[in-house]
Amino acid sequence: MIYNDLSYFILFLLPAALVFHRASGVVREWAIAFAGASFFIYYSYQYFGGWIPAACLGLFALEMVTSRFYRARSWWCIWGIAQAIIILFVFKYTNFFISVRNTLAGPFGESPWSPVKGLFLPLGISFFTFEFIHYAADIHTGKLQPARASRYAAFILFFPTMVAGPIKRYQDFGRKIETARFDPDLMARGVTRILVGLAKKHAVADTFSVFSSKLNTEALFSAPPWQIAAWIFCYGGKIYFDFSGYSDVAIGSSYIFGIEVPENFDYPYFRTSITSFWRHWHISLYRWIVDYIFIPLGGSRGTERRTAVNTLIAFAVSGLWHGAGLNFLLWGLWHGVLLVGHRFWRKVRPAELEGNTGWTLFSWALTFVLVNLGWAFFCMDSSRAFFALGRITGLK
Repeated sequence: MIYNDLSYFILFLLPAALVFHRASGVVREWAIAFAGASFFIYYSYQYFGGWIPAACLGLFALEMVTSRFYRARSWWCIWGIAQAIIILFVFKYTNFFISVRNTLAGPFGESPWSPVKGLFLPLGISFFTFEFIHYAADIHTGKLQPARASRYAAFILFFPTMVAGPIKRYQDFGRKIETARFDPDLMARGVTRILVGLAKKHAVADTFSVFSSKLNTEALFSAPPWQIAAWIFCYGGKIYFDFSGYSDVAIGSSYIFGIEVPENFDYPYFRTSITSFWRHWHISLYRWIVDYIFIPLGGSRGTERRTAVNTLIAFAVSGLWHGAGLNFLLWGLWHGVLLVGHRFWRKVRPAELEGNTGWTLFSWALTFVLVNLGWAFFCMDSSRAFFALGRITGLK
């Protein structure tokens, strides 16, 4: 976790916030951009293998240069979106699709392609990609006017949200960076939020991790079903406290700049339906998926069948965005199927169940169990996940 590294606070957060509050206008925007570029280079070099990963900043600089040509209904916007997807695909999905191609070609005796050795994932590339696409798409549709270079660079390179979000929208961020001022109350909230995030990570998530890590050892194959289920539920706790801890540190760091970024979690495990769960889990991702994948596909404007297909496609993309593997695709489809099923249930459920306390408790328990069982696909490869779920359900 980069955000629990002391150098994050000493080398980046405190100096950058101090310069930001002392500067104004274009200078403060370039200060954020410079700090973000330095952050990217430093941590890419430290954690991702040296100067080659650090040099990947040039790829994002290329995207920002392309953005200077964006206009409403311009093909430059389309190219900017395609360029961002191509960069993400090359780094994140090349070997995945090579493995899929080799698996499909195997029965026909064709020579398999060799995986690309030494391929790595540049720091924050997934979150960069979402913000690049949002900016280009909104200019293309006329929802957004092109920004000056310094403000757009500050938006993209704002380092508190670079690694794990929340996923920002330029319309909101651009306004806040202009009006941000030193606010002692907001700074105190920011420090508190950072401490809460670090506590979630180290005191809670790491404790759950001690148990959930068993899922990827040989212990999985000899453990009784109740123990496998317990490990999967521990992973559910681990990923929530880990990811919400990241978000707390990112949000708290933003407060120190005087900037409020979107919330990412709102007690998702207390929700009583899968639809409500997704409205409160990784909120910025869910809204991005709805706005830039589900709605452009047609959303819920067509038939029920078309809506179901759109939902499945959107969550399949969400799954693959989380990781390049069949297990992540299955995790996305798991949630897509649950959402389609819930949409159908809302149309046929008896009216007397509305507001019934017993039914509310059952709905919460069912949602909690189904969401946590789905983590099996997220934390293990697909064969292990099917084995684990088979053991829990008695099918193996």
